[in-house]
Amino acid sequence: VEVLRRQAEIEPDRVHIHLPEDESGQDITYGELLATSAQVAAGLIARGLQRDQTVAIMLPTCADFFFAFFGVSLAGGVPVPIYPPTRPDKIEEYVRRQILILGNAEVRFLITFSRVKAISQLIRLKLPSLVDVTSVEGLRQAGGKTPLRAVPPSDTAFIQYTSGSTGDPKGVVLSQANVLANVRGIGGAVRVKPTDVVVTWLPLYHDMGLIGSWLFALYYATPMTVLSPLAFLSRPERWLWAMHDARGTLCPAPNFSFELCARKIPDRALEGLDLSAWRVAINAGEAVLPETIASFTERFARYGFRAESMLPCYGLAESSVALAIPPIDRLPVVDTILRQPLETEGRAVPARFGERDVVRFVSAGPPLEGHEIRIVEAQGRDVPERVQGRVLFRGPSVTSGYYRNPQATAAVMFDGWIDSGDLGYCAAGEVYITGRLKDCIIKSGRNIVPQEVESAASEVTGVRRGCVAAFGVVDPGTGTERLVVVAETRATRAEEYRRIEADIIRSIDAALGIPPDKVQLVSPHCIPKTSSGKIRRQETRALFERGELEARKRPPWLQIVRLWTENFG
Repeated sequence: VEVLRRQAEIEPDRVHIHLPEDESGQDITYGELLATSAQVAAGLIARGLQRDQTVAIMLPTCADFFFAFFGVSLAGGVPVPIYPPTRPDKIEEYVRRQILILGNAEVRFLITFSRVKAISQLIRLKLPSLVDVTSVEGLRQAGGKTPLRAVPPSDTAFIQYTSGSTGDPKGVVLSQANVLANVRGIGGAVRVKPTDVVVTWLPLYHDMGLIGSWLFALYYATPMTVLSPLAFLSRPERWLWAMHDARGTLCPAPNFSFELCARKIPDRALEGLDLSAWRVAINAGEAVLPETIASFTERFARYGFRAESMLPCYGLAESSVALAIPPIDRLPVVDTILRQPLETEGRAVPARFGERDVVRFVSAGPPLEGHEIRIVEAQGRDVPERVQGRVLFRGPSVTSGYYRNPQATAAVMFDGWIDSGDLGYCAAGEVYITGRLKDCIIKSGRNIVPQEVESAASEVTGVRRGCVAAFGVVDPGTGTERLVVVAETRATRAEEYRRIEADIIRSIDAALGIPPDKVQLVSPHCIPKTSSGKIRRQETRALFERGELEARKRPPWLQIVRLWTENFG
């Protein structure tokens, strides 16, 4: 709040946010952001919002999101960003998930938009704590003045709900000091410059979009161009052309987006593109694949993209957003290690040139300044360099815990350290993330990383890339885990199914030296994903075990009727 006030005081007419999709393009200045947010704050206070009460923000990428976020903050409330509904065929699942989140957060108000009025009212019926469902426009019309108040660093800045790839979402409490420490750490790592320009298409309800893009840009007073996620997903070249038009220099994005650009954009859509200003391309938010780095760098070198600009990083919501970042202006470091020692003994043994049974991991660099990372074994003792273990961390960016969930907090906090739930190893002072502990598949004495299985299956013609889930299912007869692969495909004919299944088995066997026990092909959008696009492997496994992966989809109207009737049963 104080950063925004300061920027608005110094340069009220300077453009802070450019939204090119809003008709002819909408610009938001620092002064406008503060003034409009103050109107929203006044509306919330007039409707009874008390200090430290929570307010959910369910908005797409638009100007109202920015006004709502700071409106809640100026009113003394705690913003809780949640993702808006995007899939008509998943309304019922969406509503049930949001009720879990908003019930845990005890939200008093829900700021949303008119197109989802029916869904908002459904949510309200299920939440007794919810006083009102409103909009930015409705709050602005209420009038009144916003009282100025000091904001202590210990105040909660917002509650960031985790995407829930391995379970129910948990509310990560982030203080003003946490967020500022993380933004400063990122700025120092990327050597932020007065001439930098941020470009993002990341959703604003997600930590990489909210903190790593917007609040970063606000703190350093760098202009920011914001596209919607749907604009990027429908035509990935729009992201690159936004970088071109804005002379963008900084942009964080997950690995799949670089892969999508490398594979899917036709050459004709790139004629005249200039990416030479792009000095830091943060690749984070999911497993960073060396193949993606190579394919993106090779394809876009001719458009001015430098290989040294690619910056593979590691972070998580519990550390605000960023935790480890490599030095900039160097090529990404890829560690090629022997597969067998890693899978059977947890040792990252460097492979000699020419050895074939190997696995590769990308360095995420050292921890941010002022932060620490430890790698420990099951009993909590530190392991030597190049030995895989659980990744623990601490530092000024780290959350105090999960909102109204002391059991979940106690499960990950140990003597001031937090267990990330990830596996990794250290080498030469840099961390390499090898996978999620809960997702690890144990088969024939080997610890198999599901991402490797999924990557091999995704190479098969007919499989939707990035829409594969690999997991282990215990076989009661043998007491061992069966390796199951679920893959989405648009194929419909039986002979196509047989060919794809056989190719998946061959591809995984060739890559890992072990074939899957079961391959199931499903139609598009059957595999559940988080709001940030990560595969929900545990949920996919549960659906597989219940035989519900290809359950008939109910039309949107029927889902809404079912939810309404539950309130009157």
